[in-house]
Amino acid sequence: MTAPPAPGRGRTKGRFDVTFALLLPLLLAAQPVATDSYLPALPAIAKELGSASTSLTLFVLAFGFAQLLCGPLADRFGRRPVLLAGLGCYTLAALGGAFADSVALLAGWRTLQGFSMAAILVCSRAAVRDLYPAHEGPHVMARGLTGLGIVGLMAPLLGAWLVQGAGWRWVMAAMALYAAALFALCWRSFGETRRPLGEGESSAPRGSTRAVFASRSFRAWASVAATTYGGLFCFLLLSPMVYIGYLGWSPAWYGWIPAGGSLVYIFSTTMCRSLLRRYGPVRTVRLGASLSLGGAVIQALGCWLMPLSAVPLLFGHAVYCLGHGIHQPCGQAGAVGDLPHLAGRAVSWSGFGMMMVAFCAGQLAARFVDADYSNGAWPMVVPMLLAGSVLVAIAFFWLPRLQHPKKETTP
Repeated sequence: MTAPPAPGRGRTKGRFDVTFALLLPLLLAAQPVATDSYLPALPAIAKELGSASTSLTLFVLAFGFAQLLCGPLADRFGRRPVLLAGLGCYTLAALGGAFADSVALLAGWRTLQGFSMAAILVCSRAAVRDLYPAHEGPHVMARGLTGLGIVGLMAPLLGAWLVQGAGWRWVMAAMALYAAALFALCWRSFGETRRPLGEGESSAPRGSTRAVFASRSFRAWASVAATTYGGLFCFLLLSPMVYIGYLGWSPAWYGWIPAGGSLVYIFSTTMCRSLLRRYGPVRTVRLGASLSLGGAVIQALGCWLMPLSAVPLLFGHAVYCLGHGIHQPCGQAGAVGDLPHLAGRAVSWSGFGMMMVAFCAGQLAARFVDADYSNGAWPMVVPMLLAGSVLVAIAFFWLPRLQHPKKETTP
């Protein structure tokens, strides 16, 4: 497979293909750089400026809603200008946060950073569909998400080291340095990937959003990505209360749990690429759905039979993460597979759906956690059990009903 040339950049097909393959993990990793490295800084920020929870909430909400704006912009003006604007604003917002002298100012800069990150992720995911045929998209996304998992493993450790050795402001400075270096790389190596418009063709065809949701393939694959992320988000949101508050673990011991999940995720996205080559996307997702449901069932049995033991919770979480590492590349790439002309909008609505499902599921599950932890680990486990059941239903009953698209030929 050769990628289409980058118009106006003077690169051969093969060279740009290799360059994008290296850039994609770095672009996707802008998310854990902005979130995972920031978490160890929260106590220090709270001590100096006051509670920083608002800045994190606004960041997440801005990231979710901004995707709806960035997708149409990327379809209208192209991936390159929107991506570079996002990287530039990301750098500016991180620098502004490093010099913030109040919680309100820090929250404002983090909100801008959330908008910027939406532009980066939307354009990088849309570029995958621009450069690769639909049947190769999951392979490419799996490779990119493996890189994201590696950064997700390193980011909190680096953030903690910077906070301890130099202070929380250097965490924000490190984000700015990362984004500035990535801006320079993309300025030099990232050409426009959106296909040229034909004569009289509009970059924003009438009813484009309706066309996205009219696609059966988009609805099915976007549902896979949103469902698996919703289950994992409930774990991320509620696991500190379960392991630290309910089971009495120390925060230091708890920190190894998300780190272990990242290791499993890295392995799973790597395994996904081999499974796709051997079995194709539908059979691969069926395996992933079985793992997701199996992991949640293990946790549920642990809550029922051994309510004060962490072993079934940890083992079940690892199995669920194996399925999650399969679902994410397949779901994210599959959501835009039938919509090459509307890749930006499809990516933005898929990403927005993931954030909204996660936010709503997390808020609902959190209502069942009280100060006495009377419900044990069930508020964390039940959403994952529901997510696994929905994923099995999608994989075994919905995806097989889709008409398999013909493989595209590269011009």
